[in-house]
Amino acid sequence: MGHLQDEPCLEKADKIMMQRYTLKLFFENGIAFAGGCYYKESYFLTQKKFMKKTIIFAATLFALCSVKAQSAHFGIKGGLNASSVNSSPSNSDMQTKIGFNLGLLAHIHTSNPQWAIQPEIYYSDEGAKSKSNSSASLNLGFINVPVLAQYMFDNGFRIEAGPQVGFLMNAKSKSGNVSVNVKDNFKKANFSIPVGLGYLASSGLGFDARYNFGISNINNTSSSTKIHSNVFQFGLFYQFSDTKRHH
Repeated sequence: MGHLQDEPCLEKADKIMMQRYTLKLFFENGIAFAGGCYYKESYFLTQKKFMKKTIIFAATLFALCSVKAQSAHFGIKGGLNASSVNSSPSNSDMQTKIGFNLGLLAHIHTSNPQWAIQPEIYYSDEGAKSKSNSSASLNLGFINVPVLAQYMFDNGFRIEAGPQVGFLMNAKSKSGNVSVNVKDNFKKANFSIPVGLGYLASSGLGFDARYNFGISNINNTSSSTKIHSNVFQFGLFYQFSDTKRHH
């Protein structure tokens, strides 16, 4: 695979004020690895953009959760992920990876009986697999925090959508028994829009299926290559203290 770093590159990086040396992540023979010399925008500019998005999300969360609530019900959830990492320019070697999600929810009824707000926090195992090497994969672990607006039908079904921010916990490139930490190659936060359908039975047990549209570029190595994490999720949940309602 060649040298991951070269001295002229590093010397040049050291001379550039307030910039960091980064490595370009790409797939070759089914495994993601680093190579080449790239420079990203200034550290302070990157942090400013991150903080701006975080503040916007926090303001949205505060506004939604400030809605007059008649009752709130907590629950647990878990299920399967079918994740993909879409890049531009496209990478034909990457395919869907199966993972899992597990976390907590709070279902908050509003003054309108047909509408509810549902913030969640859950761990999500995402990434992609290689087509050419079945033992190679890119594994991304996020703590996701969506705030979903839900419209509830009288038969127990509901449709949902809203903003979501994901915080990168770990990122590893794996081939066989060899695993490499590539967390620095990805941005700390991922913004997406979940859209889905769910059902809640009178017992408090329910299911939901949703697709998370990745809207932010998570590539932290080169502005010329954009990477988005998209995930289809199917799972079960149990909503406590809600056994007499379909909402």
